[in-house]
Amino acid sequence: MSILVVGAGIVGLASARALALRGHDVVVAEAADSIGTGISSRNSEVIHAGLYYPTDSLRARHCVEGRRRLYAFCESHGVPHARLGKLVVATAEAEELAIVAIHERARRNGVEGLRLLTGAEAREIEPNLACTRALHSPETGIIDSHALMLALQGEIETRGGMLAFRTPVERLLRDGDAWIALTGGEAAGEMPFDAVVNAASFGAPALAARTEGYEPARPPRLVLAKGSYFSYAGKPAFRRLVYPAPVEGGLGIHLTLDLAGRMRFGPDVEWTDGLDFTVDPSRADAFYGAIRRYWPALPDGSLVPDYAGIRPKLTGPGEPAEDFRIDGPREHGLPGLVHLFGIESPGLTASLSLAEDVADRLNA
Repeated sequence: MSILVVGAGIVGLASARALALRGHDVVVAEAADSIGTGISSRNSEVIHAGLYYPTDSLRARHCVEGRRRLYAFCESHGVPHARLGKLVVATAEAEELAIVAIHERARRNGVEGLRLLTGAEAREIEPNLACTRALHSPETGIIDSHALMLALQGEIETRGGMLAFRTPVERLLRDGDAWIALTGGEAAGEMPFDAVVNAASFGAPALAARTEGYEPARPPRLVLAKGSYFSYAGKPAFRRLVYPAPVEGGLGIHLTLDLAGRMRFGPDVEWTDGLDFTVDPSRADAFYGAIRRYWPALPDGSLVPDYAGIRPKLTGPGEPAEDFRIDGPREHGLPGLVHLFGIESPGLTASLSLAEDVADRLNA
């Protein structure tokens, strides 16, 4: 079967790899000139354990299974990563119930090794931490996301698949049993395929709306949530990731580490209408206050603007977070077609599990 995957981010590449491993002829069409230029290269690079997501949701299922698959893939393919663990912390008595609720939900989701800690126990392992209670998740880690994407690309190409850069897919038409992809850019033209996977991230709803036979009311609205990151200019003060109790639209301004041990903080949440990735230095003012709740010793003037990411969310301010949406043939009634919507965090962690789900929905 010939299959077109639209989008060369982590989820698109993972889906293409899964389909290539099942023996299909795969083409990945990407509008940009390289892999992972969007959300895939502008995130916290965290391998999530699966703590936060409603039990039995797609996020919960694919995060837990995807995390297990991802660690195994990193080991077998030499992708740099580290299973550092993280602490989710309550910095006031009112937040302690939220930490306990996360613990219970995570246990229901099948997350391994969790432990509730007192503030004193948390400070034994992270002396610079201030908290009243904490949840320790030893399965949380970090990863080199670009190395992951290169490994996925390598397997696709080894299995005979190809990547077509500077090839935006503008419409999908139906011709008998085939899908015809109308492409723009340098390779403008028409390409026939037996099946299509729309993993275009920000562009997924628009491409779905330009898919012949796809119900006009089905594509969801696209809501953009920008998150800025600041790096720390001094010596690292923590060995594990530290997350506050979650906030509306995200997981709060958390502390992450890169593989060199450098500390960075973010993201915050800024609802936006466009893809502007610049970091406003003045946003650091709010970062200092948020970080000092769990690290009171953060020095003045130590945060440096780093980078920003934008999440393709399906819900906006004041609305409950929506699950991943995988719209396949059994949902929309069209053969050989899967649209992926709202694949934000924990999309990186979930990618290898999501890819198997996509392949199964195509009966591939």
